[in-house]
Amino acid sequence: MHTNLCSTGISGLDDILRGGLPRNRFYLVEGHPGAGKTTLALQYLLEGAKSGERGLYITLSETQEELVEVATSHGWDLDTIATFELSAAEQQQANPLPNTVFYASEVELAHTMQVILQEVEKIKPSRIVFDSLSELRLLAQDPLRYRRQMLALKHYFAGRKCTVFLLDDKTANIDHHVQSIAHGVISLDQVSPDYGITRRRLEITKLRGVNFRAGKHDYTIQTGGLEVFPRLIAAEHANDFDRSAVSSGVPALDTLLGGGLDRGTSTIIMGPSGTGKSNIAARFAVAAAERGENVASFIFDETIETYVGRAAGLGMNMRTPNISMRQVDPAELSPGEFVAMLRQKVEQANTKLLIIDSLNGYLNAMTEERMLMLQLHELLTYLNKQGVVTILTLAQIGMLGIATRSPVDLTYLGDAVLLLRFFEHGGALKKALSVVKKRTGAHEETIRELSFSGSKISVGEPLRAFKGILTGTPAFMGNAGPNRLDGHEGEGDGSTTQPG
Repeated sequence: MHTNLCSTGISGLDDILRGGLPRNRFYLVEGHPGAGKTTLALQYLLEGAKSGERGLYITLSETQEELVEVATSHGWDLDTIATFELSAAEQQQANPLPNTVFYASEVELAHTMQVILQEVEKIKPSRIVFDSLSELRLLAQDPLRYRRQMLALKHYFAGRKCTVFLLDDKTANIDHHVQSIAHGVISLDQVSPDYGITRRRLEITKLRGVNFRAGKHDYTIQTGGLEVFPRLIAAEHANDFDRSAVSSGVPALDTLLGGGLDRGTSTIIMGPSGTGKSNIAARFAVAAAERGENVASFIFDETIETYVGRAAGLGMNMRTPNISMRQVDPAELSPGEFVAMLRQKVEQANTKLLIIDSLNGYLNAMTEERMLMLQLHELLTYLNKQGVVTILTLAQIGMLGIATRSPVDLTYLGDAVLLLRFFEHGGALKKALSVVKKRTGAHEETIRELSFSGSKISVGEPLRAFKGILTGTPAFMGNAGPNRLDGHEGEGDGSTTQPG
């Protein structure tokens, strides 16, 4: 394990690297144009300057003016690091005629490297950036000559206590030689969906001697630089917590759930649009706030004003200090950024109950459904290990009966599943509620009527006098007793009357 590490200046990237990069090594940073290579390199140099390390940025592809513009856009001052524009140095040494422009392809590689190394000897930097290898490759013209020069460059810096970043553009022809001689490779990738922001991902494809976090990690480029969101690994986060059940504040609903929802579990509330999924989730949120616990609600499908107003109509005050609400736009948010938001609420705000309303919106935030399954499984496992009560709503397609279906089957991920259904009776559309699954204990296996009347949520007695409720058109058992569906008392003559 390395103890002599240098920070990259990006906390998320340092987390992926388990503290930073080993010093005095050769690193390749590759990515397509616009991926943020220059921004990452500047953050790396500025971080070194904070601790008194000399930094040198050698630019072959950009002018010094362009480099300053990039820094200014992030609010950075480059006075603490040295910058060296090769084209300007070449013009000065060659003493060209006025208005003469020397392009990289016109300059011999050996002379170019001599100019660069003279500047290195002059500055004696601890951190150095070459931007970019594409120009050096163009100068070399011959692949063998280019590879020899890269190897010579590595040997030159080996004994000079200098950590080197080589920036390179990704092309169709991957330069495996530079990847092989580099101590580590940081790869920046970006994908432009048909709608929404560009999704950017970072991957450490190679780092010798370091047990880094493998895989792809989301990142964004904001004013102030790159922000990297390490991929969540639930196994690294485990806490002891009170495994008691929490109440909804509605006794009949708690009875249906076998005493309430257990801490450290996830519950999926599923049903067609309009059945009251969000209202039930809000009821648990208000009950938790009344106990003095912190609640976080992430709302995908409606505005906070609509959400709060509907809850207020049912006697629930969501505008309390203990309840944090955030409206999420899936088109403007990467999955990794969303997970980071949830982690911040749990680890820094001590959130005990967390709501995602709805999973349909979360699904739209993902580029691939398969990725949703994997990341959601890891997220729920993490929340469970933190002792958080997690409630997720899932809107189903269809309105009545067996025609109702889910856009994707996520019920296996939930520790408990509440099923809401519409059913028709007496010319009116009513709602039914049942618990179809609870891993952590017993629950009531009945179907109850759910209503939102006056200023409260009401859960009625079990609907024992009906059968076929979940089909949407139940049959009323004429003179049946209260336990007719249990096959005990009041079996009657078996006649049924269709609700009217």
